[in-house]
Amino acid sequence: MRGTASLVVRDLDTAAALGSGDVDVLGTPRLIALCEQATMAALADELSASVSSIGMRIRVDHLQPTPVGASVTAEAVLDKIDGRRLTFTVSVSDSGGLVAAGKITRALVDRASFLEKCCSA
Repeated sequence: MRGTASLVVRDLDTAAALGSGDVDVLGTPRLIALCEQATMAALADELSASVSSIGMRIRVDHLQPTPVGASVTAEAVLDKIDGRRLTFTVSVSDSGGLVAAGKITRALVDRASFLEKCCSA
């Protein structure tokens, strides 16, 4: 399974705007969200309505800066299934090449049980 997600970096996507730095380049939190979007795109047609996936582990190296106005694309490729855990290799690229790379693990959950558990406290 494979999925992609893209965006054009806006002021709201920068490290300065997100509070994760003080420069106007793509912020790491937004980069990670883009990677998670790519994993969700990979799963979009594979899960029943009663099942969702939740982020469990993220290991991403943010290697190069991306300026406001540049387009970036994240790609997620399913590497491993271990029970309910799905591990993806993710990469992010812009016109200059590789921006980030890493792994994201998601866990499959029953929607109703998950929401009951988190909302009953």
